Amino acid sequence: MNEQGAGTMRRLRGCDVEQAAAGMLSALSPHGGRDWTVRAGSLDWTCRTTAAHVAHDLFAYAAQVAALPADGYLPLDLHVRPSAPPEEALRAVTASARLLSTAVDAADPDARAWHWGPCDPAGFAAMGVAEVLLHTYDIAQGLGLDWRPPADLSALVLARLFPDAPAEAPRPDALLWSAGRTALPDRPRRTTWTWQAALPQED
Repeated sequence: MNEQGAGTMRRLRGCDVEQAAAGMLSALSPHGGRDWTVRAGSLDWTCRTTAAHVAHDLFAYAAQVAALPADGYLPLDLHVRPSAPPEEALRAVTASARLLSTAVDAADPDARAWHWGPCDPAGFAAMGVAEVLLHTYDIAQGLGLDWRPPADLSALVLARLFPDAPAEAPRPDALLWSAGRTALPDRPRRTTWTWQAALPQED
């Protein structure tokens, strides 16, 4: 097995999480005055709830990498106040992304923490980037914005979390298809999907 556990690309690092979060902020913060109570793309959540969800998940991933629990998620949650405007919810995403980035870069690359099995810090970084990219797309859809995930980060996420992604499709399209957001010309939209974050147990 190579250093990622899947594919041949490099491990994801803290800087990738922060790059994804900066892209989310750049794409969405100019549109804080729009109606964020509309649904975020195909999700049942509103755009604002979706942004808060991203902040929560990045925070949870950071806590896992920091504490390295082997049998479950820590009993804590990030709560973004319902009264917080979209700009503040996005600032919470930025803060949580920085926490995850710091935790990932400080951790031993061979450390393991629980995410439905043992997951390395690079896997948590990959999940963090995926959360940001996919939900930025969802929110952009809800707000009527033309936004697609960047190709470089999409490629890294696919190699780590979706090793069965169609190789012939452009990386942003393959990511959106893999996570059930869109169809491809030769493949219908997925109705169920999961990513592969946990690594096989070593003998």
